[in-house]
Amino acid sequence: QVQLVESGGGLVQAGGSLRLSCAASGRTFSRYDMGWFRRAPGKERDFVAGLNWSGHITRYAESVKGRFTISRDNAKNTVYLQMNSLKPDDTAVYYCAATSKSWGTASYDYAYWGQGTQVTVSS
Repeated sequence: QVQLVESGGGLVQAGGSLRLSCAASGRTFSRYDMGWFRRAPGKERDFVAGLNWSGHITRYAESVKGRFTISRDNAKNTVYLQMNSLKPDDTAVYYCAATSKSWGTASYDYAYWGQGTQVTVSS
C-alpha cells in the first residue's frame, strides 16, 4: 500500500508555469506506475499524464502534450508534473495516483489516490 500527498498547486497567470509534486510513503515506490489526473469544476476526472515504474515510458493527454512533463525520482519517492504554457482550461484539482498493476488512462486503472491540489490559471 502507498499513501500519496500532492503539493505545488496555486494561482498562476496564463502562460506561466507550475511544478506539482507527489510524495509517496513506503519503501516500494519504484514498483508502482504513476499517473496524474485532473478534475475541472463540473467535469469528470480526466487523465493528464502517466509513467511506468522506471520513468522510461510516458503517456500524455492530447490537451497537454508539449506543455506538461511527467517525471519521477525513485530515490526520493516522488513524482512530478511540470506544467508550462498554462491555460485557463488547465484550471482543476490535480490528483496523483498509483497502481501496482498495468497502468492506463482510466481512473479505475489506479488503486491509490492523493487528496488533490488546486491549480488555478487566470486569463
